[in-house]
Amino acid sequence: MKVMLDKARCTGLGICESLASDFFEIDDDGSLLVLKDEVTDADLMEVEEAIAGCPTEALRVLRDAG
Repeated sequence: MKVMLDKARCTGLGICESLASDFFEIDDDGSLLVLKDEVTDADLMEVEEAIAGCPTEALRVLRDAG
């Protein structure tokens, strides 16, 4: 599974960073950095919480086919 970011939608509020700081960080210029894009089963709940907390719906998880 991979984290996908729609940069055009992201406003850099940082909610995702506060919920999953191992995966997301707001850069000094206010843009979102995806620190790790590979999501394991162990990390899925944390990442899904961060995605659900994004008010602009800029994040999603792309699940592997099959």
